[in-house]
Amino acid sequence: MVSGLARVGTVPSAATMAKKEEEMHWCRTIALAAALSWTVVSGWSGSAVAQAKPEGEMRFALYVTLAPAWFDPGEATPGFVTPFWVMYALHDALVKPMPGNRMAPSLAESWTESPDKLSYEFTLRQGLKFHNGDPFTAEDVKFSFERAKGVQLHEKVKEVVVVDPTHVRFVLSEPWPDFMTFYGTLASAAGWIVPKNYFEKVGADGFRKHPIGLGPYKFVSNKPGIELVMEANENYWRKVPSVKRIVFQSIPEATTRLAMLNRGEVDVAYLLEGQLGESIKDDPKLKLAFSGGIATFSLDFFNMWDPKSPWHDQRVRKAASLALDRKALNEVDTLGASKLTGNTVLKSFEYALPIDPDPYDPAQAKKLLAEAGYPNGFDGGELYPTPPYFTTGEAVAGFLGAIGIRTKLRTMERAAFFSALSSKKLKGLCMCAISGYGNASTRMAETVPSTGSYAYGAWPEIDELYKKQLIETDPAKREAMLHEIQKTLHERTRFAPIYEYFWPTGVGPRVQEVSLNKITAFPWAAPLEDVQLKNP
Repeated sequence: MVSGLARVGTVPSAATMAKKEEEMHWCRTIALAAALSWTVVSGWSGSAVAQAKPEGEMRFALYVTLAPAWFDPGEATPGFVTPFWVMYALHDALVKPMPGNRMAPSLAESWTESPDKLSYEFTLRQGLKFHNGDPFTAEDVKFSFERAKGVQLHEKVKEVVVVDPTHVRFVLSEPWPDFMTFYGTLASAAGWIVPKNYFEKVGADGFRKHPIGLGPYKFVSNKPGIELVMEANENYWRKVPSVKRIVFQSIPEATTRLAMLNRGEVDVAYLLEGQLGESIKDDPKLKLAFSGGIATFSLDFFNMWDPKSPWHDQRVRKAASLALDRKALNEVDTLGASKLTGNTVLKSFEYALPIDPDPYDPAQAKKLLAEAGYPNGFDGGELYPTPPYFTTGEAVAGFLGAIGIRTKLRTMERAAFFSALSSKKLKGLCMCAISGYGNASTRMAETVPSTGSYAYGAWPEIDELYKKQLIETDPAKREAMLHEIQKTLHERTRFAPIYEYFWPTGVGPRVQEVSLNKITAFPWAAPLEDVQLKNP
């Protein structure tokens, strides 16, 4: 252990843990991030040895096609939360969001921060083995970090030192208050561990074909575009999973997902919006559940950085925002479950600035268009909705058309959309689902500064302020900077936020516990070792 470091990974009682939660926000200190001790985290359901054997099979109907790249934490892009859907099953992290704790000790029993805030040392849980029997050591931690994606991570971390097989130290080039936000939440996958020896033996392609991890479920098979089959890891350190086999089926059509749920072919059908969700309400056999809370639906104006484009004028962007009937979109698509907002940063995140949503005011929208020189509207170009939210995108296009902004809806397959989005090839505007995890800074990292993967432009003064807050260690000063950024984005209508997205899911009669909304701002069933089927 590094001398002079204060141990912060253990809290003696639930009462103390609750008190600390009230005294300070989860992200302000490593101590609260590690608030769950070994006893709390691993002992919720007793020791793994004492538990019953897992039984049964639970089938999930997914609304996207699973990408093999999601099987590999090293391929996960910061700001893109979807791969964690699979990673919470196959893999595990040193620290990760869990029920009741956004930074729960997992593969790391505890960690310490040096007084000068230039190093973090993790004590690893001992005796753990990967699914293929390889022992888990600090070498795997270092190897996994070196493969991880994330510009900030590799700029700020100067060195990863393997102290011994059960201790690893991260040395920073300068104090960086977001290190644990990036490493210990879903802001990146740098803390999710793959086996060094196995990966080097089979290579990246071989790993995607047969991933090996430390998670509660082991890979069995994958039929690309059809289904992923996983089986319980009975040696999982936290608890033995209740369900023997988990199957993720890719079913892009919502009506098909609902039909399969009704026939008992799947146990959970994700994303049943509008009338499909309504149809479950009065069905005594099925249960309607809601999840989500990570994505903010927003308009992003790709062409606003072109001085020749109508979108360059703030009045035009404001008109587009005023044209949206957010309440109607919420009621029709998500049955009123989503939360209207005027900010792309989640209200629950540290350093978030609460901003009310723009009102629905088509008359004022038309007035602004006229003032900008477009009394008869204009051709707004193409409108790209994030897949698979095409119905919502169509409704947005309708609201824009009602005030004279004519757009052409362009739908794309999910992988092709994100490839085009990140390579800055799209034109027009996007009804994007912004879903970066962590705090206000990490939330904006990929969309606001010019270095962001999905930022098509930026204002120099915002770039400068964003860089400055990254190294500000005084929480009050940093909050002021981040609030100023969010205030400026709102005043200049950088985005047109719609709502924090929650969506309906159908749950079948065999399910006892589906584990939705157990982890804050994580939209899918997790932890998967907690899902349960009813006794036959």
